[in-house]
Amino acid sequence: MGIAGGARGASRGDLLTDPHSYHLVGISFFILGLGTLLPWNFFITAIPYFQGRLAGPLNSTAGTLSANHTEPEDTFNFNNWVTLLSQLPLLLFTLLNSFLYQCIPEPVRVLGSLLAVLLLFALTAALVKVDMSPRPFFGITMASVCLINSFSAVLQGSLFGQLGTMPSTYSTLFLSGQGLAGIFAALAMLMSMASGVDAQTSALGYFITPCVGILVSIVCYLSLPRLKFARYYLAKKPSQAQAQELETKAELLQSDEKNGIPSRPHKVALTPDLDPVKEPGLEPELEPDEPQVPGKPSVFVVFRKIWLTALCLVLVFTVTLSVFPAITAMVTSSTSPGKWSQFFNPICCFLLFNIMDWLGRSLTSYFLWPNEDSRLLPLLVCLRFLFVPLFMLCHVPQRSRLPILFAQDAYFITFMLLFAVSNGYLVSLTMCLAPRSVLPHEREVAGALMTFFLALGLSCGASLSFLFKALL
Repeated sequence: MGIAGGARGASRGDLLTDPHSYHLVGISFFILGLGTLLPWNFFITAIPYFQGRLAGPLNSTAGTLSANHTEPEDTFNFNNWVTLLSQLPLLLFTLLNSFLYQCIPEPVRVLGSLLAVLLLFALTAALVKVDMSPRPFFGITMASVCLINSFSAVLQGSLFGQLGTMPSTYSTLFLSGQGLAGIFAALAMLMSMASGVDAQTSALGYFITPCVGILVSIVCYLSLPRLKFARYYLAKKPSQAQAQELETKAELLQSDEKNGIPSRPHKVALTPDLDPVKEPGLEPELEPDEPQVPGKPSVFVVFRKIWLTALCLVLVFTVTLSVFPAITAMVTSSTSPGKWSQFFNPICCFLLFNIMDWLGRSLTSYFLWPNEDSRLLPLLVCLRFLFVPLFMLCHVPQRSRLPILFAQDAYFITFMLLFAVSNGYLVSLTMCLAPRSVLPHEREVAGALMTFFLALGLSCGASLSFLFKALL
């Protein structure tokens, strides 16, 4: 039974007496959020494996998931290319979303994207057992990265469209799942490394893990039409699905209009919020002081109001993607070979970054500082450019120009802590401030613009990573 077909049987009273339904919907969207960012995180976390495969034929040492002091030279610039080819599809499909919404039905977009990602990850897992020379392996892997992230971009946009019809609580759960995808990938890598099996089996188990995650995401999506709470909202979807996607992104960041205090997007409470959609005959009358929604806002007018905040968002992601993971994944421990040097980069680079980034994003649930009118915001954003030389001067053995000034592991860990927290906080802060700078009816356009500039910042950072690596 489709979502629309079963919606008529779900009444407001049914939902109030079915608490399990809305909890299951929340769990489903959390898992779907996790699934949208699993591909990117699993690829960048496995950079040592790919570098080992590209160094020569697969053997007992090449293709391991761990990095060590004898890490092969990255002659293919894998770190840079995997970052660039992951972010360019996001920028491209952000621009193409309007055409996709008109031409392809939503179930086809969501299920088709999930199945495509599943098949491509299955191919990546199968290649672990295939002995292949570096150049064709590099070509197949880059094609897979580009295709996987293209489908992931379509998937993410389509799910945001669905979330536009749901209470904002479910959008928050979806974003929480996305935020934990990196931590999940890092933990999966550590478990594969600590399993004690050979390099091939460890890598195979690592790449099978996201396949299982995508399968669970497919099950969650297919289960939504069977849940009364989901049917009640999703069947009342407006005709403009793309507008709902953009409105959702803006709604997550709205402020309390009465006192100007931002609502807390990360504080989640699953309750059957039935106010956004009413049963026929139950629509409330408009409040006397409730303003009528004006006509379609001007993109240019909205851009003039949020251009500085949008520029700050671009600069934050430009700095982050210019060194992470292209430079940071090359940093090794300065201690003697051993367990710590083997686990140093997975823990101190990927796991630490994702945990602290998630913590930084959560801080905006409690305070927003500085505000949109403060000159401190662009200053703090520009100060993050200091992380570029700091990471480039850490213990990266593969260098020919710059010296190593921060050889001790403590330096890299400290830099990564500040780098990740500032990234998460400033990204969340700028996305929260943008809707506060415009009128309520302009928030949808503001959300669209901020989404575009987010993708632009990711692409700019990925492009700059080639330059910074060449300067090492």
